[in-house]
Amino acid sequence: MIRRRLISQVAAITVARIGLNTGYRMIYLFLPALARGLQVDPQAIIQAVAARSALGLGAPLVGSLGDQRGRKTAMLAGAGVFAAGCAALTAWPGYATFFVAMLAISLSKILLEPAGLAYLGDRVPYERRGLVLGIGELGWSGAILLGVPAAGWLMDRAGWKAPFPWLAAFSLAAGLWLWRELVPDSESAGSRSSFGAGFRSVVASRSALALLAVGLLLIAANEIVGIVLGLWMEDSFKLQLAALGAASAVIGLAELGGEGLVAGLVDRVGKRTSIAIGMLCSSLTAVALPVLGRTLSGGLLGVFLFYLVFEFTIVASLPLITDQIPQAGATLLAIRIAASSLGRSLGALAGGPLYQFGLLANAGAAAGLNLLALAVLLLFVRERVASRTVRERPGFPPAV
Repeated sequence: MIRRRLISQVAAITVARIGLNTGYRMIYLFLPALARGLQVDPQAIIQAVAARSALGLGAPLVGSLGDQRGRKTAMLAGAGVFAAGCAALTAWPGYATFFVAMLAISLSKILLEPAGLAYLGDRVPYERRGLVLGIGELGWSGAILLGVPAAGWLMDRAGWKAPFPWLAAFSLAAGLWLWRELVPDSESAGSRSSFGAGFRSVVASRSALALLAVGLLLIAANEIVGIVLGLWMEDSFKLQLAALGAASAVIGLAELGGEGLVAGLVDRVGKRTSIAIGMLCSSLTAVALPVLGRTLSGGLLGVFLFYLVFEFTIVASLPLITDQIPQAGATLLAIRIAASSLGRSLGALAGGPLYQFGLLANAGAAAGLNLLALAVLLLFVRERVASRTVRERPGFPPAV
């Protein structure tokens, strides 16, 4: 019964994240259609997305709600904010409401995802955490494989705003499932910490800070290549729509494969070792991408390998992050969102100028950042031996 309850909790969190990430990721693929529907220049949509990303820098303050008020409260708040943003856009379609909805979607991710990962980290022993968190990350790849195509189907038949009422209803249903399945915050174990206390715990941990730096470097390396991927495929193959559509499916399959590898391998190989292997392979796949990209099929293979290894590495880091400061887990994971936002910004800023020298320049920079992240990992990041068994607290199920 306890095992079945935990499975239901993992499923509820994963499904909630699929809906949330569908709203987050669909904007990139359907940006031209949204611009036409809203009767604005595509640059206006890009500005809304940029504002959404900038909100991620405030993640440490907002995302720490999971430590201050409880994991369940933060997740329910995230589902509610997402539903409210999509419902508002349905009721009052227009650019101003769209801009607000983008901010609401970003806020919902900041609230729900750190709390969800911290919740699972609280309840799953460290030696099994790679499996559970790898399954939970299907909430990211599932969005682009299932949610985004469904949103495109709705838009094609009923206009640009058609997905948003469905996303609002989906989020409310997911929120109800979370409310029924998750342990009430009053029964959650562990003392709650203020934002200040959680932040001080993070700053005091050299290993946690180093792991944040590793994540920033990994995200920046990925963005340096990802930001010019569409330009490269257009320049190389002159098949922009066909190539980018294929690349979207390839990226989704690669992410799914990376999460599957984490679920199947990381607990056996070891978290820190898996991340190190992933960084080495990321460097190799980055450099291989321009070589493989001499043909469309080779380029798509290179894209698949690049994102497969990246997703494996970034997801493999999640169990290690949840192991660093359990009493401030949501705060640390929220700070990770801010570090990731900064990494994306820096990678995007560097990627454009580097591409003037060809994709090999971007690939070389990405490989270099991955190797730098590897050095930081090996020198400064440690695993807490004490967390190898689940923490027994009131309201927690025993180890599974």
